[in-house]
Amino acid sequence: MSKDDLTVETAEAPAKAPYSDPPPAPLLGTSELGKWSLYRALIAEFMATLIFLYVSVATVIGYKSQSTGQACTGVGFLGVAWAFGATIFVLVYCIGGVSGTSICVSAGGHINPAVTFGLFIGRKLSLVRTVLYIVAQCLGAICGAGIVKGIMKHPYNSLGGGANTVAEGYSIGGALAAEIVGTFILVHTVFSATDPKRTARDSFIPVLVPLPIGFAVFIVHLATIPITGTGINPARSLGAAVLYNQHEAWKDHVRINLAPTMFDFVYTQWIFWVGPLIGAFVAAVYHKLVLRGEAAKALGSFRGTSASTV
Repeated sequence: MSKDDLTVETAEAPAKAPYSDPPPAPLLGTSELGKWSLYRALIAEFMATLIFLYVSVATVIGYKSQSTGQACTGVGFLGVAWAFGATIFVLVYCIGGVSGTSICVSAGGHINPAVTFGLFIGRKLSLVRTVLYIVAQCLGAICGAGIVKGIMKHPYNSLGGGANTVAEGYSIGGALAAEIVGTFILVHTVFSATDPKRTARDSFIPVLVPLPIGFAVFIVHLATIPITGTGINPARSLGAAVLYNQHEAWKDHVRINLAPTMFDFVYTQWIFWVGPLIGAFVAAVYHKLVLRGEAAKALGSFRGTSASTV
């Protein structure tokens, strides 16, 4: 190719749009309460979490039922992990852009209170939207688990209801650490996949946004199913535990003896809430301060200001 041809080809190539970060979301964001896009996103979050719980919990119960009847049958841990990861991939792809904004950031497609909380810490969501998303996700999870219980009532009640419990041989501290690390991996992936800087810098294919998020859920399940059954999603853990509502599931969440009541979930789910929220917080801070270099920028600005005042 001659130099002239290369010049023409370069001139004809589409120029990339200049990169700029979107402004931080308002802290309260009460103005969103008057917008239909917020309520559409809430409905999408509710339905997506309902579908996620239905597929994932039904897969867990089906696997346990098959393996109980005949050893080494059913989908196995690998199939359960695929069910969780693939369902998240499909749902994020379907509802990620429901309100017409950046996929999986303010538009929806979180399906997980920990992801929502992490994006709030990263100033991608307002407090109002964060709280409403988490409420919608928890209600959707309870309804999704309820559908499974209605369809598979006997195996549901006898095989644990898909509720997360700390496996025998693991301590509370070990289970909490597994939840923190697993959620960190997931939320770190969400931030990386939806980073607008990456969109501007690299060739961008929309399907690649939900794909790594689904794979993150898949690999975390492979690692932590033997430890906690894999929470990393407080709504998923809450929905299954509320509908199962058995003493053993609640007891394993805190390793203390409590009579099961409708209010147990307020204080007995702490591992599957505290762990994911800590992991999400650390992932958000790591992405902003380290990967995006905001700590270095702030330090440089401070030094420049200090030097100018000397």
